[in-house]
Amino acid sequence: MAHVFIIGGTTFDHIVGLEDFPQPLPQTIHQAAFFEATGSTGSGKALCLQQLNVPCRLYSLLGDDVYGKHIINYMKQHGVNFIYDIDPAGTERHINIMNAAGNRISMFITQSSEHPVTDHALIKKNIAASDLVVLNIIAYCKDLIPLLKDYPNPIWTDLHDYTDDNPYHQPFIDRCKYIFLSSDNLTNYKHTMQQLITGKELVVCTHGKNGSTALTKNGEWINVPALKGFNIVDTNGAGDNFFSGFLYAYLNGKAIKECMQYGSICGALCITSKQLVAEQLSNVALEEFYLRYYSGAS
Repeated sequence: MAHVFIIGGTTFDHIVGLEDFPQPLPQTIHQAAFFEATGSTGSGKALCLQQLNVPCRLYSLLGDDVYGKHIINYMKQHGVNFIYDIDPAGTERHINIMNAAGNRISMFITQSSEHPVTDHALIKKNIAASDLVVLNIIAYCKDLIPLLKDYPNPIWTDLHDYTDDNPYHQPFIDRCKYIFLSSDNLTNYKHTMQQLITGKELVVCTHGKNGSTALTKNGEWINVPALKGFNIVDTNGAGDNFFSGFLYAYLNGKAIKECMQYGSICGALCITSKQLVAEQLSNVALEEFYLRYYSGAS
């Protein structure tokens, strides 16, 4: 199977669970579920691909602090091939407030440096050794885009909660041929997808509990409903799991609709766990879930 190089995205997250988001009033909340975990888009993708037995390596930025050490140890414990540079600003941290429906309010309480000193030689070496690059939309990754100038293989990106015509995302859109995004902040997701597909191979838009939509370079629209009946524990990482499940199937030669179905399974399993990736996920388990939910599906 192809080797995947994931560029960018590790954080340490403080996660608070509430039945409902609080009203904008001074108040004391006496009981709230709380846990801490490794987070962000690079972590989610790398951990998921590792559990699916897809050869991959993650590059990221983190601090020389207790939070960075936690991330390093967590990646090591889960077998992720992880390389990194040290950020003098420290490890990026988020506070995520989650409600019972799985919605999130995310607060960046520290941020990674936007223009850090990074080991370009190390990054270029890993780019050259990879068959596919995933370029995440972290600010410091913009400085690494020139390293991909002559890269001949597919480059994928995940725009997450993209808003139309946001100039921040344009460098990532320009360089990548496979684009994923969420419809959460879009007024007309099909129009946005039609704008994005120009010069690309594929655009995939996820809609949470409403499934996902793909648009191919040939103008074909493909819709896959979300799987139902999965108990929501924590929705953090569901989009990254969808992306990784899709990529796993793509690398195994599956059709686009099948890839979306594999992604749906990974996303659905993710929400049943406090971790970024469900503990029971593996390539074997994924294939079993696929037969259970999609056997005989057209």
